[in-house]
Amino acid sequence: MQDLAIEASGLTRRFGSLVAVDNLDLKIPRGSIYGFLGPNGSGKSTSIRLLTGLLRPDSGDIDVLGFNLPAQAEALRLRIGYMTQKFSLYGDLTVEENLRFMAKIYGLRGREEKNRVAELLALYELEAQKKQLADTMSGGQKQRLGLAAATIHNPELLFLDEPTSAVDPENRREFWEKLFDLSDAGTTILVSSHYMDEAERCHGLAILANGKKRADGAPQTLMDEMGANVVEIGGESLRQLKQALIELPEIISAAQQGARLRVLVDDAIDDPIDWLHKQTAIAQNDYEMRLVRPSLEDVFVTTTSDDLL
Repeated sequence: MQDLAIEASGLTRRFGSLVAVDNLDLKIPRGSIYGFLGPNGSGKSTSIRLLTGLLRPDSGDIDVLGFNLPAQAEALRLRIGYMTQKFSLYGDLTVEENLRFMAKIYGLRGREEKNRVAELLALYELEAQKKQLADTMSGGQKQRLGLAAATIHNPELLFLDEPTSAVDPENRREFWEKLFDLSDAGTTILVSSHYMDEAERCHGLAILANGKKRADGAPQTLMDEMGANVVEIGGESLRQLKQALIELPEIISAAQQGARLRVLVDDAIDDPIDWLHKQTAIAQNDYEMRLVRPSLEDVFVTTTSDDLL
């Protein structure tokens, strides 16, 4: 039987007439990095707040690390870490002061506190900034400080709500290396993102749209079982070709990427290139076409196409 860090069923949360999370089911194994992928308003942050006990669900069952929520939310908080999208530490305290403050909140005292703060300053390359006010730090430095603070008590489960939304690609890569280190050490991580490349790094993920889970599984599995073939088309007048193709019911989407058009064709079409050659908009022109590997963005488009209409 799979050892789960998080199990939720029928999880629903409304704000007035808005259904922010709609009948969400989740099973997240211990030690994995699991992602929520979706645009703003898809229910990612609300789901995380429900799973941390910060919000009460309107309906549904939640089990996190063996604790039933929301009844046992207070007991759970010492076992989890939470890093919000917006930097939430104290800007008028130094790096070291922020970490010492967080250590005290989680019950670390004396030598244990001193050693843990020193360990995290070294681990997240913040020793040179330890006397610097947090408000004066760069985005990447704040991100590292936020992760250090969220893990100061060695939580079993770490929640990260779009933690890399305000940092550059290099800092994002370095941040994910730290996440894999934590995962290898046994920490379960739930991270929300709207970056496709980050979602592909997860062991498993849920694609959310309008509060509903549209797909769930390992990124490669989702790509393999997408339900569409991807054809890249090169040639002239791609904008006009796109407009003609998206009128066809067999075309799930068409998007220009540089000098090529990326077309998702329903997999009910056995030979998508042959079928495209027979369409009037293509038959009248000389286009180069080839089948290409699906991406996670393609999966997102196919699973949320109804929501985007």
